[in-house]
Amino acid sequence: MALINTANREIQCKIVYYGIGKSGKTTNVEYIHAQTPETSRGKLLSVATEEERTLTFDFLPLDLGLIHNFHVRFHLYSVPGQVRYERSRLAILRSADGIVYVADSRRDRLEENYGSLIELEAFMQQIGRNMAEFPLVMQWNKRDMPDALSAAVLEHYLNRRGAPSFEAVALRGEGVFPTLRTACRLVMARL
Repeated sequence: MALINTANREIQCKIVYYGIGKSGKTTNVEYIHAQTPETSRGKLLSVATEEERTLTFDFLPLDLGLIHNFHVRFHLYSVPGQVRYERSRLAILRSADGIVYVADSRRDRLEENYGSLIELEAFMQQIGRNMAEFPLVMQWNKRDMPDALSAAVLEHYLNRRGAPSFEAVALRGEGVFPTLRTACRLVMARL
Protein backbone atom coordinates (compact mmCIF):
# COMPACT_ATOMS: atom_id res chain seq x y z
CA MET A 1 0.00 0.00 0.00
CA ALA A 2 1.15 3.50 -0.80
CA LEU A 3 2.93 5.34 1.96
CA ILE A 4 1.61 8.89 2.22
CA ASN A 5 3.51 11.29 4.44
CA THR A 6 1.42 14.48 4.63
CA ALA A 7 3.95 16.28 6.82
CA ASN A 8 6.70 15.88 4.20
CA ARG A 9 4.22 15.97 1.28
CA GLU A 10 5.56 12.67 -0.05
CA ILE A 11 3.90 9.61 -1.61
CA GLN A 12 5.73 6.31 -2.16
CA CYS A 13 4.09 3.68 -4.37
CA LYS A 14 5.11 0.14 -5.32
CA ILE A 15 4.65 -1.45 -8.73
CA VAL A 16 5.42 -5.16 -9.06
CA TYR A 17 6.43 -6.73 -12.37
CA TYR A 18 4.98 -10.24 -12.24
CA GLY A 19 5.12 -13.21 -14.63
CA ILE A 20 6.80 -16.49 -15.42
CA GLY A 21 10.55 -17.04 -15.35
CA LYS A 22 12.46 -15.27 -18.13
CA SER A 23 9.38 -13.46 -19.46
CA GLY A 24 11.18 -10.11 -19.38
CA LYS A 25 10.36 -8.64 -15.97
CA THR A 26 13.97 -7.88 -15.08
CA THR A 27 14.67 -6.68 -18.62
CA ASN A 28 11.86 -4.11 -18.25
CA VAL A 29 13.25 -2.80 -14.96
CA GLU A 30 16.82 -2.71 -16.31
CA TYR A 31 15.73 -0.80 -19.42
CA ILE A 32 13.82 1.73 -17.32
CA HIS A 33 16.88 2.18 -15.12
CA ALA A 34 19.21 2.65 -18.10
CA GLN A 35 16.94 5.20 -19.80
CA THR A 36 15.95 7.26 -16.76
CA PRO A 37 18.10 10.29 -15.86
CA GLU A 38 20.30 9.72 -12.80
CA THR A 39 18.57 12.58 -10.99
CA SER A 40 15.24 10.70 -11.19
CA ARG A 41 16.32 7.21 -10.25
CA GLY A 42 18.05 5.40 -7.44
CA LYS A 43 20.34 2.42 -7.62
CA LEU A 44 19.08 -0.75 -9.25
CA LEU A 45 19.36 -3.48 -6.68
CA SER A 46 19.28 -6.97 -8.12
CA VAL A 47 20.07 -10.38 -6.73
CA ALA A 48 20.83 -12.97 -9.38
CA THR A 49 22.66 -16.28 -9.67
CA GLU A 50 24.51 -17.84 -12.58
CA GLU A 51 21.67 -20.26 -13.31
CA GLU A 52 18.74 -17.89 -12.86
CA ARG A 53 17.81 -14.42 -13.96
CA THR A 54 16.46 -13.09 -10.65
CA LEU A 55 16.72 -14.98 -7.40
CA THR A 56 14.72 -12.74 -5.10
CA PHE A 57 13.83 -9.41 -6.68
CA ASP A 58 14.94 -6.34 -8.56
CA PHE A 59 14.27 -2.95 -7.01
CA LEU A 60 14.40 0.46 -8.66
CA PRO A 61 13.17 3.69 -7.04
CA LEU A 62 11.92 6.30 -9.52
CA ASP A 63 11.29 9.91 -8.58
CA LEU A 64 8.45 11.44 -10.61
CA GLY A 65 8.67 14.89 -9.07
CA LEU A 66 5.67 16.84 -7.81
CA ILE A 67 2.07 15.81 -8.43
CA HIS A 68 -0.60 17.88 -6.67
CA ASN A 69 2.14 19.34 -4.44
CA PHE A 70 3.25 15.88 -3.31
CA HIS A 71 6.68 14.49 -4.10
CA VAL A 72 5.89 11.11 -5.79
CA ARG A 73 8.27 8.19 -5.85
CA PHE A 74 7.58 4.80 -7.44
CA HIS A 75 9.45 1.70 -6.36
CA LEU A 76 9.62 -0.94 -9.10
CA TYR A 77 10.07 -4.57 -8.16
CA SER A 78 10.32 -7.65 -10.35
CA VAL A 79 9.65 -11.00 -8.76
CA PRO A 80 11.37 -14.31 -9.45
CA GLY A 81 9.23 -16.26 -11.88
CA GLN A 82 10.55 -19.72 -11.13
CA VAL A 83 8.00 -22.00 -9.43
CA ARG A 84 10.12 -22.66 -6.35
CA TYR A 85 10.11 -18.94 -5.36
CA GLU A 86 6.39 -18.82 -4.62
CA ARG A 87 6.91 -17.41 -1.11
CA SER A 88 9.11 -14.60 -2.41
CA ARG A 89 6.44 -13.58 -4.92
CA LEU A 90 3.77 -13.53 -2.25
CA ALA A 91 5.92 -11.46 0.13
CA ILE A 92 6.72 -8.88 -2.56
CA LEU A 93 3.05 -8.62 -3.60
CA ARG A 94 1.81 -7.85 -0.07
CA SER A 95 2.41 -4.10 -0.25
CA ALA A 96 1.95 -3.62 -4.00
CA ASP A 97 -0.04 -0.66 -5.33
CA GLY A 98 -0.04 -1.88 -8.92
CA ILE A 99 1.01 -4.84 -11.04
CA VAL A 100 2.50 -5.16 -14.50
CA TYR A 101 1.96 -8.71 -15.71
CA VAL A 102 4.71 -9.54 -18.22
CA ALA A 103 3.65 -12.42 -20.45
CA ASP A 104 6.06 -14.31 -22.68
CA SER A 105 4.32 -14.21 -26.09
CA ARG A 106 5.80 -17.48 -27.33
CA ARG A 107 3.29 -20.20 -28.14
CA ASP A 108 4.91 -22.81 -25.87
CA ARG A 109 4.67 -20.47 -22.85
CA LEU A 110 0.91 -19.80 -23.01
CA GLU A 111 -0.07 -22.49 -20.51
CA GLU A 112 2.66 -21.42 -18.08
CA ASN A 113 1.55 -17.76 -18.40
CA TYR A 114 -2.03 -18.81 -17.66
CA GLY A 115 -0.97 -20.79 -14.58
CA SER A 116 1.02 -17.81 -13.33
CA LEU A 117 -2.03 -15.55 -13.65
CA ILE A 118 -4.13 -18.03 -11.68
CA GLU A 119 -1.43 -18.01 -9.00
CA LEU A 120 -1.42 -14.19 -8.98
CA GLU A 121 -5.19 -14.07 -8.50
CA ALA A 122 -4.97 -16.61 -5.66
CA PHE A 123 -2.20 -14.60 -3.96
CA MET A 124 -4.18 -11.38 -4.27
CA GLN A 125 -7.23 -13.04 -2.76
CA GLN A 126 -5.05 -14.46 0.03
CA ILE A 127 -3.79 -10.98 0.96
CA GLY A 128 -7.28 -9.49 0.77
CA ARG A 129 -7.00 -7.59 -2.52
CA ASN A 130 -9.74 -7.51 -5.14
CA MET A 131 -8.18 -8.00 -8.57
CA ALA A 132 -11.22 -6.44 -10.26
CA GLU A 133 -10.38 -3.10 -8.62
CA PHE A 134 -6.60 -3.37 -8.53
CA PRO A 135 -4.34 -1.42 -10.94
CA LEU A 136 -3.16 -4.03 -13.46
CA VAL A 137 -1.42 -3.63 -16.82
CA MET A 138 -0.70 -6.53 -19.17
CA GLN A 139 2.44 -6.58 -21.31
CA TRP A 140 2.78 -9.00 -24.21
CA ASN A 141 6.57 -9.26 -24.34
CA LYS A 142 8.86 -10.97 -26.87
CA ARG A 143 6.77 -9.86 -29.84
CA ASP A 144 9.85 -10.27 -32.03
CA MET A 145 9.94 -14.05 -31.60
CA PRO A 146 8.95 -16.08 -34.67
CA ASP A 147 6.58 -18.26 -32.61
CA ALA A 148 4.86 -15.34 -30.84
CA LEU A 149 1.11 -15.73 -30.55
CA SER A 150 -1.02 -12.89 -31.85
CA ALA A 151 -1.97 -10.16 -29.40
CA ALA A 152 -5.62 -11.15 -29.96
CA VAL A 153 -4.94 -14.70 -28.76
CA LEU A 154 -3.06 -13.42 -25.70
CA GLU A 155 -5.91 -11.01 -24.93
CA HIS A 156 -8.44 -13.84 -25.18
CA TYR A 157 -6.64 -16.27 -22.89
CA LEU A 158 -4.78 -13.99 -20.48
CA ASN A 159 -6.69 -10.73 -20.19
CA ARG A 160 -10.11 -11.73 -18.88
CA ARG A 161 -10.32 -8.52 -16.86
CA GLY A 162 -9.82 -6.26 -19.87
CA ALA A 163 -6.80 -4.54 -18.33
CA PRO A 164 -4.81 -2.11 -20.48
CA SER A 165 -2.29 -4.07 -22.53
CA PHE A 166 0.83 -3.31 -24.53
CA GLU A 167 2.93 -5.24 -27.00
CA ALA A 168 6.62 -5.13 -26.16
CA VAL A 169 10.13 -6.18 -26.99
CA ALA A 170 11.73 -5.26 -23.68
CA LEU A 171 15.27 -5.98 -24.88
CA ARG A 172 14.89 -3.09 -27.35
CA GLY A 173 12.74 -0.98 -25.02
CA GLU A 174 9.66 -1.24 -27.21
CA GLY A 175 6.50 -0.90 -25.14
CA VAL A 176 8.41 -0.57 -21.84
CA PHE A 177 7.65 3.07 -21.02
CA PRO A 178 4.03 3.05 -22.26
CA THR A 179 3.44 0.08 -19.93
CA LEU A 180 5.08 1.86 -16.99
CA ARG A 181 3.28 5.17 -17.61
CA THR A 182 -0.09 3.43 -17.66
CA ALA A 183 0.68 1.49 -14.48
CA CYS A 184 1.73 4.72 -12.71
CA ARG A 185 -1.39 6.52 -13.95
CA LEU A 186 -3.67 3.72 -12.71
CA VAL A 187 -1.99 3.69 -9.29
CA MET A 188 -2.25 7.47 -8.93
CA ALA A 189 -5.91 7.45 -10.02
CA ARG A 190 -6.68 4.87 -7.34
CA LEU A 191 -5.02 7.03 -4.67
